[in-house]
Amino acid sequence: MGWSIFFLIVFLLAILPLGASVKYDQDGPLVRILAGPIRFTVFPVKKKEKPKKDDQPEFKTNKKEEEKKKAAAVPAEAGAAPSKAAQGSEKKGGSLLDFLPLVQVGLDFLGDFRRKLRIDVLYLKLTMAGDDPCDLAVNYGRTWAIVGDLFPLLERCFVIKKRDIQIQCDFTASETLVTARLDITITLGRIIALAVRYGVRALVEFLKISKSRKGGANK
Repeated sequence: MGWSIFFLIVFLLAILPLGASVKYDQDGPLVRILAGPIRFTVFPVKKKEKPKKDDQPEFKTNKKEEEKKKAAAVPAEAGAAPSKAAQGSEKKGGSLLDFLPLVQVGLDFLGDFRRKLRIDVLYLKLTMAGDDPCDLAVNYGRTWAIVGDLFPLLERCFVIKKRDIQIQCDFTASETLVTARLDITITLGRIIALAVRYGVRALVEFLKISKSRKGGANK
């Protein structure tokens, strides 16, 4: 019974979706962190009330300590040449041949991570403003053309569960308005799988670099 509960908890944690929700409208940007059904706002940050002046503690300054600090903080002479110790402490770059495999591991991780991400909600409402019907009609057509080229690319890169794109015209509006929302999630199990897979690959590359450097040092 105990093991079944343990595996059930592990399974639930593995399928727990984690992500972020970004929204923009007339109230400005809103960013929330998603953890399953739990959502909490990280931006805008709620302002904390400042304590009253009467509640703030008074700190007495010590004049002798201030004089010592000022005397210690002597500005360096302008144009002074760096010392030999400073010049020798500057580290040189590593080998490019050793660095390229690490770059490949990073690129593979980003590509795999991108395919594991899921867009749960993609909402965009654009209200285009303009007093000239001809110009507004041309801009309306161009906007839909851009959207038509962009979304097939997004669908090839990500799994989009729900999307809603609206573009409309308003001849009485003074400026173009936009309302947007994007919810992106990935399960905890996929994050762990990616971390283990590419962590092992990175460790192998690190060991190869360490081994090659030890071999070069022994020569």
